[in-house]
Amino acid sequence: AKEREAFQEVDYKRFFGDIAKWVVEIDDASRIPEFVTRAFAVATSGRPGPVVISLPEDMLTSVVEAPVALPHTQVETRAGEAELDALEKLLAKSKRPFVILGGTRWDAEAVAQMRTIAEAWSLPVGCSFRRQMLFDHLHPNYAGDVGIGINPKLATAIKQADLVLLIGGRMGEMPSSDYTLLKSPYPAQTLVHVHADSGELGRVYRPALAINASPSAFVDAFAKRKPASAPVWAAETPKLHAAYLDWSTPPESGPGPVQMGPIMNYLEKMLPDDAILTNGAGNYATWVHRFHRFRRFATQGAPTSGSMGYGTPAAVAAKELFPERTVVAFAGDGCFLMNGQEFATAVQYDLPIIVVVVNNGIYGTIRMHQEREYPGRVVATDLKNPDFAALARAYGGHGETVEKTADFAPAFERARASGKPAIVEIRLDPEAITPTRTMTQIRDKV
Repeated sequence: AKEREAFQEVDYKRFFGDIAKWVVEIDDASRIPEFVTRAFAVATSGRPGPVVISLPEDMLTSVVEAPVALPHTQVETRAGEAELDALEKLLAKSKRPFVILGGTRWDAEAVAQMRTIAEAWSLPVGCSFRRQMLFDHLHPNYAGDVGIGINPKLATAIKQADLVLLIGGRMGEMPSSDYTLLKSPYPAQTLVHVHADSGELGRVYRPALAINASPSAFVDAFAKRKPASAPVWAAETPKLHAAYLDWSTPPESGPGPVQMGPIMNYLEKMLPDDAILTNGAGNYATWVHRFHRFRRFATQGAPTSGSMGYGTPAAVAAKELFPERTVVAFAGDGCFLMNGQEFATAVQYDLPIIVVVVNNGIYGTIRMHQEREYPGRVVATDLKNPDFAALARAYGGHGETVEKTADFAPAFERARASGKPAIVEIRLDPEAITPTRTMTQIRDKV
């Protein structure tokens, strides 16, 4: 039936070729173990990513004899002593260094070792877009989040740095503020780029020193090195942390009867340090990224691709993996409706997640851009929503509706006490589109 446009026939190599690390179609069932082993190797090497195996229908019924596949062994890339020596010399000459953490291939031990490095060298540390769990936000060396809506003081510090140590991240469009923090291809700062995938080194930026190593392997090696004397920049690091604390303090007031600032302040105080927060994409996520102070590794699930609808299914997976931990998903109304049916999965498998739906009746980010660029000329951004609390109950979960700020804390506590998957719907005034500017101010360019 191949090439006849048979039922559901798709050329998977062309369909997934630009978004997967490798796409293969198996036409010999005896090679399935070989290809599966290779798929795991490709998916987990360098910069981890998806692999697609196309399995034609006749492969499912073939009977073959084939050797049992051996488990894939992870290959670790490590920094050489010469590279570590070179980095040490660059740090010794630096007067204004800055560290940016990002990407994957981290674990709890690596995060702890990074803290040791920051303390030994008095280094200011920032976390890349939606990789905020890589450093304790209340640690005195934490300078802030390098992502959308960056603290202007932090942006200035990065631009004025004479050395940037980028570990694990790529500094793409979002964390680089459209390639203004680091100029591409030649940054004004001396750039040391550490990345597990050699293909990333020099691809966008030309580093002064490129180190092909996973973050975990790199920090394990460099944590053994200590500065010969107190770094000259040591007094500046606490100032950056103070600026972060000020920036991450939620506002107390805003338009409408529901204030997101006090709600985020309540969650910050009430949630345990190991609580897992997930979200998709939308202006509502600004409240989480800016005002929640992450303390531990493996507490954040958020798509660096900006995918809507991610938060609810991510929360389901997180609760399945860590049933003893509190899991809270944040979603806008439009974001939730992308994948909100996964709430049924949480009910089916008795996974008591809490989904906070920030309902302002619009696709907020798109409406904000429309109002900014074409004031008053908005199109296709109004939403006709269900009663989200009633929807939760219809699925067999617990539902709460919040129409004023004081309602949130008791509603959230009832959701937790219910022992069921729960939705807490916040009915937010669409004027409260950002923490600092209203929709009217954006429209009127105030």
